[in-house]
Amino acid sequence: MPEEVLFESESRRSREEIASYLRTVADSLDAGNAITLTRGEQSVTMEPPARPTFEVKAEREGPADGPGELSVEFELEWDEGDAGGDGGGSDLEIE
Repeated sequence: MPEEVLFESESRRSREEIASYLRTVADSLDAGNAITLTRGEQSVTMEPPARPTFEVKAEREGPADGPGELSVEFELEWDEGDAGGDGGGSDLEIE
């Protein structure tokens, strides 16, 4: 299935700024509200269903014999028109 990027933003931010963005997303999810992403003239609003798939990934990219780039990714996925059935899965802990 081809991928269409609807919105993209990448910039260095302080840990506090990143926490604020994540808190805003968490508050919207908690309230059952849509999430709107805006940067300049670019904007997209998405409405996650009640039970989207939640993916957490930690990665190291780069050469096997040297320093690389580390990342932590948080992703919500759902099919368009999905009302959000029971996603199941095992318990995730984040500390």
